Amino acid sequence: MSQTPHIFIVDDEAPAREMVGDYLKMHGFGVTLCDGGKSLRKEIETSVPDLVVLDLNMPEEDGLSIIRDLKSKINVPVIMLTATASPIDRVVGLELGADDYVAKPCELRELMARIRSVLRRSAPARTATPEPAGAKAEKEQLVRFGTKWLDLEAQALRDDEGNEHPLTASEFGLLKVFAANPKRVLSRERLLELANARDAEAFDRAVDLRIMRIRRKIEIDPTKPAVIRTIRGGGYLFSPTGDKA
Repeated sequence: MSQTPHIFIVDDEAPAREMVGDYLKMHGFGVTLCDGGKSLRKEIETSVPDLVVLDLNMPEEDGLSIIRDLKSKINVPVIMLTATASPIDRVVGLELGADDYVAKPCELRELMARIRSVLRRSAPARTATPEPAGAKAEKEQLVRFGTKWLDLEAQALRDDEGNEHPLTASEFGLLKVFAANPKRVLSRERLLELANARDAEAFDRAVDLRIMRIRRKIEIDPTKPAVIRTIRGGGYLFSPTGDKA
């Protein structure tokens, strides 16, 4: 992420996108305004944003279709702007890989706080202490998750052959929390708190959806998870080697 984060705002309503754009510029963000999916794709050809703020309800192309297309090409964080009457859209958007949502009409201070939170979770870990010579420090940045390795510094999930498997910023946030709390039962509320996610009903459900996606990537048998286990009435427990201890 660049020193000055660059945000793409996608909304078919000019007054709404300009209001958000002006507010973010006032607080030091770089901003590009797009009126829909077509203009977003055109802008991305020349510049990749640090984050996209995307209205879900647009006549030309709906936001869910844009999220699906965007996430298949680049791993950029997305915050959805949603009508308060569309909880199903919010959940579907989160399952497609969106990182957060804000209801419209949005409170600008809340939107900015969400943007900063998602940017923190998706930013490369550049503040880490320089590694000494040798492999010890490098190994400390790698955490085994079942069939994969999580590289904390690169924020990447890789298999034993070194092939990278895409992670959304929110999925990495959850894996990072699990890596720091092995063999501890973590409730959904505690996971949300530690991952700096929002504590809301739809987001509580989104924890389950994200863990389901993560299990598909790391478990030998996602239908019988052994690495990230569900603890009835408690939450989730990370067992690095899939053992029951």
